[in-house]
Amino acid sequence: MDVKLLEAFRAVVDHRSVTAAASVLGVTQPAVSTQIARLEEMIGFALFERSGGRLKPTPEGLLFYAEANRVLSEVDRLATTTAQIREGQAGRLVIASHPSAAISLLPPLVADFLQSRPGVSVRLVSRHSDVVSQLLPSESFDIGIAELPIDDTAVKLVKYRMRCVAILPPRHPLVSRKVLTPKLVAEHPMVLPVRSQQVPTRIFAAFASAGAALNIVAEAEFFATLCALVAAGAGWSLVDRLSAASFSHLGLVIRPFEPAIVYEIGVFHRADREPSVLAASFLELLEGKLGG
Repeated sequence: MDVKLLEAFRAVVDHRSVTAAASVLGVTQPAVSTQIARLEEMIGFALFERSGGRLKPTPEGLLFYAEANRVLSEVDRLATTTAQIREGQAGRLVIASHPSAAISLLPPLVADFLQSRPGVSVRLVSRHSDVVSQLLPSESFDIGIAELPIDDTAVKLVKYRMRCVAILPPRHPLVSRKVLTPKLVAEHPMVLPVRSQQVPTRIFAAFASAGAALNIVAEAEFFATLCALVAAGAGWSLVDRLSAASFSHLGLVIRPFEPAIVYEIGVFHRADREPSVLAASFLELLEGKLGG
């Protein structure tokens, strides 16, 4: 059934006049009369009683109006939803991320993303990097974020590099230093990312090249835990700048570190199809945050 016929019928009932309905619909009066006649012919009963130049809904017409109004309300809702989907204002976005990004990178970005998209919901899935990179061939998430290396044979991958920063407890002897180096921090108690990750290998290489010794007193799996340990006075550490900023409220002292210790992550999605409008919008936010 032609929706325009239902719209013409609803307008005539609502405004009690073909002339008024035509004005609201932006068409001519004969066009509305023709649409009503076509609809009556299609459904097989009269919708209006014609008396004295005015139209009064028949009992059947009133019953049909209730159903037509319900259908048109759904059509209106569908049109609104369609526009929201097209403009990235509706839908569900699932992001799978390794814990560091889930704790430090994503919360403020997701909050900003949702603020202007009341029809959108986001689900964050936090898993180890190797698990995240293995999930994508399924339909389980739209965007993945994990530490490198990542097998990019089935994904479209963008790599990001961040320099790590040194973090110190508030009363550490080196807080007056503007830049920290292996020679300066040698022998000072350090809390280290677990050795299975990429950063410790680069730390060991930098200290070996400088001929400096590490005094490792604790190891932790997540940058968030390292930040908490440092804030509690366990020692100094090296973490990515986003984690350091996220936990600066604990009183951490943040300093540049030379030589550069680089932390690398990848943002990826399926290679066999384009990301949704929602996913593409969020990927732009990530690029703005990580690509600068």
